[in-house]
Amino acid sequence: MKKVIESGLAVTEKDYKALNLTTDIKLREDGIRTTGGPGTYEWWYFDTHLEDGSIMVIVFYTKPMFDVAGKLSPYANVTIDRPDGTHIEKDLYPQKDDFKFSDEKCDVIIGKNYFRGDLKKYQIHLEDDDLTVDVELTGTVPSWRPKTGYIYFGDNNEDYFAWLPSVPQGNVVTKIVQKNKEETIELTGIGYHDHNWGNQSMMSLMHHWYWGRCQIGEYTVISSYITAEKKYGYQEFPIFMIAKNGEILADNAPEYLNYTESNLQTDPTTGKPFYQTLTFDYNDPENHYKITYQQENTILQYKMIDGLSKPQKLAAKLAEFDGAYLRFSGASKLERIEDNQVVETVNSPAVWELMYFGKNI
Repeated sequence: MKKVIESGLAVTEKDYKALNLTTDIKLREDGIRTTGGPGTYEWWYFDTHLEDGSIMVIVFYTKPMFDVAGKLSPYANVTIDRPDGTHIEKDLYPQKDDFKFSDEKCDVIIGKNYFRGDLKKYQIHLEDDDLTVDVELTGTVPSWRPKTGYIYFGDNNEDYFAWLPSVPQGNVVTKIVQKNKEETIELTGIGYHDHNWGNQSMMSLMHHWYWGRCQIGEYTVISSYITAEKKYGYQEFPIFMIAKNGEILADNAPEYLNYTESNLQTDPTTGKPFYQTLTFDYNDPENHYKITYQQENTILQYKMIDGLSKPQKLAAKLAEFDGAYLRFSGASKLERIEDNQVVETVNSPAVWELMYFGKNI
């Protein structure tokens, strides 16, 4: 029998010490954490649901996320989906060497574009010839991470994926100018920012994951369920946080979380299996919450091979790679339970994702 390689969330006192971390999140943790060179990847992510129903996602990358072996090659990406079906997507590249990454705090400059903040307030600016976007994000829930935020892979913890939700939820004010349409839109909304980095392609570490964050009434929920690749025994990593009115009520304690999936479907565009219903049932000695996501629509279906260059596509086909990304919209329901009785129920629209790197299982 082939040996299963170890993997696990870094949670021990020794892990914290080795990573120079404490339970308190420091400003430097949202600064650059890698060299940006070969053998690393890193990005700063932001999304918002705006008052008119628009969804905007902005990411600043040190390099394309699938090019871990590549050199530092930063760029910024913005996608905007309007309620009328309008889709805007831009990749914004700097001139040669016109970029800067601070290791003291989040202060990323890529050409005329920047992403900066202090774990509480952030400013994001993007511009090209026909589009300018300005965002101000003010956190309403404190920065959080699941334990150290590191998941180790390998018998000697040699590979890792790290994640810091710097702003689990915040208020957004944005201004979007489309110069070619002579249109200016000023909107408010609810936003989120996290920071990811690692030293090994996620495709080689993870088989698939579900990830979502939503506001349900007065509650903020971050939920994820990561399944490692086959060589790691398809080990599962549940991640969960719930806050109310800016106070974290319960967070990552896998022994208290029961995760279930139901209503298996197959996406016709990507061929990937997905579950229409996801349930996170968190029950510790002081809190019992059940969060249910019910898929109603698939709003994005993306076969990863479509975004590769011709040489990359050839290599991907030879490796039989067929990764896909799906984004769902639907309903979320929160139930607060006391003495086995539901004492509070709150419903809200939600958006969540499935990243499926591996072969179908």
